[in-house]
Amino acid sequence: MDLDYFFQLFLGGMTRGSIYALIALGYTMVYGIIKLINFAHGEIYMIGAFTALIIVGALGMTGLNPVLIFLIAGVIAVLTSAGYGVTIERIAYKPLRNAPRLSALISAIGMSLFLQNYVLLAQTSNFLPFPTLIPEFKFLANAGGIISSTQIIILATTALVMVVLTLLIKFTRIGKAMRATSQDRQMAQLVGIGINKVIAFTFVIGSFTAALGGVLICSHIGQINFYIGFIAGIKAFVAAVLGGIGSIPGAVLGSFVLGLTESFGTGYISSDYEDVFAFLFLVLILTIRPSGILGREKKAKV
Repeated sequence: MDLDYFFQLFLGGMTRGSIYALIALGYTMVYGIIKLINFAHGEIYMIGAFTALIIVGALGMTGLNPVLIFLIAGVIAVLTSAGYGVTIERIAYKPLRNAPRLSALISAIGMSLFLQNYVLLAQTSNFLPFPTLIPEFKFLANAGGIISSTQIIILATTALVMVVLTLLIKFTRIGKAMRATSQDRQMAQLVGIGINKVIAFTFVIGSFTAALGGVLICSHIGQINFYIGFIAGIKAFVAAVLGGIGSIPGAVLGSFVLGLTESFGTGYISSDYEDVFAFLFLVLILTIRPSGILGREKKAKV
């Protein structure tokens, strides 16, 4: 076996899985709070990346340091995406909280298509170049492969986000409110928890992580398109279900499993079936464990 090639596939899978994880966290948090699959979440990822591209273009002529431009663009992108996330929740989901779940699901799909076409009309259907503003350094790993500074940043960012979110949910007041709202929304409201604020905060955090993933991956691969949110969103949803929808560690684990499966599948079998591997693996896992890798089986009440 070529260890260098194996290491590069492993590293590529971990990088891919990190981006899926940043998107899947939003899916799993929103589902955990209001039991809704936010299919417009992939478009938030895409809008964050496009916002960063616009800011980079505007600041590129100022002569600022590229790293500073990247940081400014990233901050504005995640804040803009957070605003979009809250707006979507207020317009498309809040009026349907007491409606049948199918109504909210159709609304989510409609919002996803709307945002896709909104960006398509505002930008272009072509792939656009995305400048690489993170200094690109190559490091030789012990296994003989090469890891870049961008890949290190992506992996470290995902690890940091997962730790921060876990601590936030377990040890902060808003985290306790989120857990209470997830367990019983009506009872949480009766004891004085502002569930509207909790739900809005959940959409803010989910949009924040998705936009962060969009900015990082577009800077890494060097291009962007209005359709990137749909594909990445579907795969991140698969990862969230794979790990156990509603579980933050499960979303991250499922994302890495999916990323590695795609990477090794394309590397050793064929790149023509890249998108097929994800769903085949999902079917296999859910056949064995329907609740996902870290999901808990729900006991039916009689």
